[in-house]
Amino acid sequence: MKKIIIASDHAGFPLKEKLKPYLESKGFLVTDLGTHNSQRCDYPEFAYALASRVSHGKFKRGILICKSGIGNSIVANRLRGVRAALCLNIKAAGLSRKHNDSNVLVLGSAFVNITQAKRIVNAWLNTSFLGGRHKRRLNLIKKIEKGIRIR
Repeated sequence: MKKIIIASDHAGFPLKEKLKPYLESKGFLVTDLGTHNSQRCDYPEFAYALASRVSHGKFKRGILICKSGIGNSIVANRLRGVRAALCLNIKAAGLSRKHNDSNVLVLGSAFVNITQAKRIVNAWLNTSFLGGRHKRRLNLIKKIEKGIRIR
């Protein structure tokens, strides 16, 4: 069974709860890191928890949800090997996989409803990395993560 990890803050909680059964219907074993209710909480805790598991190879892919998606993106991209992409439409989701090999999808609950989110998630899950010239660019990102100057 395919595994995926998901997390949200309070603003993303309702959308996360609707996405979990959708992911399960697609054959995923979903690990939910929380939050588990709509009480106000701090998104960096959940974004870090998810991104650290992706960074350490415990999960290949994850989904983060907060109100705008911006905060989660900022936190997740601080961890080595995490390529978190804030995607508010299908095209962005596909390109994030084709060109950037994104491994964390970030959604903003203020901008996407459940119907849109399902389409974005579906595109993200079913699009492959193209490699080629894009692989060269990912290698540059890896150098940056290691503190190596690239120019």
